[in-house]
Amino acid sequence: MNISEPFIRRPIATSLLMGALALVGIVAFPLLPVAPLPQVDFPTIQVTAQFAGASADTMAATVATPLEEQFGQIAGVTQLTSVSALGTSVITLQFDLNRNIDGAAQDVQAAITAANKTLPQNLTVPPFYKKVNPADSPVLILGTHSDTVPLTSVDDFAENVLAQQISQINGVALVTIGGQQKPAIRVQIDPVQLQARGLTLEDVRSVLDTTTYQDPTTGLFIFLPGYSAVGGPDVPG
Repeated sequence: MNISEPFIRRPIATSLLMGALALVGIVAFPLLPVAPLPQVDFPTIQVTAQFAGASADTMAATVATPLEEQFGQIAGVTQLTSVSALGTSVITLQFDLNRNIDGAAQDVQAAITAANKTLPQNLTVPPFYKKVNPADSPVLILGTHSDTVPLTSVDDFAENVLAQQISQINGVALVTIGGQQKPAIRVQIDPVQLQARGLTLEDVRSVLDTTTYQDPTTGLFIFLPGYSAVGGPDVPG
């Protein structure tokens, strides 16, 4: 006697049994606790630094490289990538799954502090980090423009009003702004007059640094009275 003999002798009972098993399988399939793709979030931290006017090569050599040397010494780093563009360097660190993201963030901050002595001292935005999910992508993109207001004013509104309000919405993880145009001063220098006064471009830059400041409330550059752009304090007459 083999195992298939009872099913051959009773075909109706066999068909009913198979139908019952198929029905149970169809009902139980949606309840199976198995996902087709596991949800795995690798601990990832992104470091950003900005240096206005610096080329991509300069950013890579003077900003990204010193930071990468420090980040490479952190335990648990599985992937380290960097992208340098005009005035900006972005470094992404990915850690082991068993690495705590908060502990990794503390190590990243310590590495940034250690690298500060080798970085340019006049960085527009010093290196800062944020925890990110590399699988995330923007779910909402807003564009702002104006036919009457200067782009600097539009940028100021988007950065200080619109972005701040959006970031306070429950569930918003990150708000980024692109295409900014910051207010800045433009200085035209006559090289003949500069040479006649015995001055260099570095002298001009030093005077501009000491005689101007940026108003934090308006973002405008303001000249202090009593000084000229070249040559130091104004002399009456």
